[in-house]
Amino acid sequence: MTGERQRPRPFRSGASLLALSLAGLALAGCVNTPRPTPDTRLPAAYEAPAGAAQADLDHWWTSFNDPQLTGLVETALEKAPDARTAAARLEEARAVRKGQVRQIWIPGTPLTGSASKTHTEILDSSGAAGFTQGGDSENYAANFDVSWELDLFGRKRAGMRIVDNDFAAARFAYEGARASLAANVAQSYFQARGLAVQLDDARQTERINASLRDFAVKKANAGLIATSEADRAESDLASTQARVSNLEAQLDSARRSLLILIGRGTDPLASLPVDARLDLAPPVPATIPGELLGRRPDVREAQARLASASGTLKINELALLPTFNITPGVGLTKSVQPSFPFAGGGGGKTSTTSSAWTIGANVSIPVLNIPALLADIDAQDARTQQAAIAFEKSVQTAYGEAENAMLQLAADQRRVAVLTAGEARAERAYQANRKGYGLGLIDLTTTLQAEQSWRLSRTALTDARTDALLHAVQTYKALGGGWTPDAVVSAQNSPQNATPTQVSAK
Repeated sequence: MTGERQRPRPFRSGASLLALSLAGLALAGCVNTPRPTPDTRLPAAYEAPAGAAQADLDHWWTSFNDPQLTGLVETALEKAPDARTAAARLEEARAVRKGQVRQIWIPGTPLTGSASKTHTEILDSSGAAGFTQGGDSENYAANFDVSWELDLFGRKRAGMRIVDNDFAAARFAYEGARASLAANVAQSYFQARGLAVQLDDARQTERINASLRDFAVKKANAGLIATSEADRAESDLASTQARVSNLEAQLDSARRSLLILIGRGTDPLASLPVDARLDLAPPVPATIPGELLGRRPDVREAQARLASASGTLKINELALLPTFNITPGVGLTKSVQPSFPFAGGGGGKTSTTSSAWTIGANVSIPVLNIPALLADIDAQDARTQQAAIAFEKSVQTAYGEAENAMLQLAADQRRVAVLTAGEARAERAYQANRKGYGLGLIDLTTTLQAEQSWRLSRTALTDARTDALLHAVQTYKALGGGWTPDAVVSAQNSPQNATPTQVSAK
């Protein structure tokens, strides 16, 4: 084995290299693109009525005190296709990040090897024929040459910040998808319950109309009223029966859609009972606009996208600087050649094995690429401006959605209170008219009008309660509920404490 130190070729002009390096440094120092400053100012308070209730926004569905709703949401977050798709995308982002980290810090130089065998036959020779030898020759070589960039100007560190911010954005997109899924499940659940209440009301109306029809038929047969009134009662009963049939189909469709949403799409409808009951919506949560910047996953995702775009702009600026690399290498070669015949000796093989290592350095200065690099800086600056505008829009959109949802929820709660009192009065009026009709004191038309007024009141109350529950869900979602921003999440779900500037990844 022989060790040989191979020195890299000296540069032809050290003075020229120094001048070019200084020129690159000077140019890069002049290019420092101003970073956009997004306007994320928010009012100190909402113009909507201030909430007084302290709610658990992380698990807002527990505020409804509905075990069935809680179970459906938890099932969806575990088994729903949307939840599993979001988790797979996060795993993809984690794998991409690992590859990018290795690419930044670990050289991608492969270990190379080669082997060859050559057979030589002497067809003709003249002169010093004794030194010409045919036969088989073998050559083997293994080399490991590395090129390692010295991070003198922070290019690698800037690249790591981009990787971290891209992964943080992926994590916030994952959390946003899960929060949206929880809200969709709750809204679908309350819509199904609203249909169940409407169906129950329609069935009660069917029973009442059947009873009124029976009364009308008896009176018509006795000659106390015209037969046309009995026909009218029969027509009202048929209309109610048709409404019952339609609501049954709508409720079954809503239950199937909800089963699909939570990942149980092949289960029978009987596995998802829906009570004909609508509870009161919880009060408006007490919150301030400034909390949206930390609670809304879409806002934090936009912030991470902006940080990533700004980091890419920094990389483009650093591309104007010289790149310094150290290039160590090691190699091993072996050569087997036919031996030459000498007097008194025969032919054979001669084997030579050698090793060599090198240490060197090189510098790369983008002299002729400067115009293209400056164009890249301008283009990335425009993309960074777009990311800043998108961040501003996400903040303003979050504020608008939160305030609008809180305003609508407060209005729904007032509407429910008014309609509840109205429905109670309409029911009392109907019950009084029905007793009068049974005693023959009130005619059928008056009784039907009283019933119609009561049923309309119940329908309006059902719609108002359903809307209040739906807007309560919308409010919790708009306030950034449905995830835990600062909790340490296990490796099976998401990374620890992801922020727009640093992500702790496995």
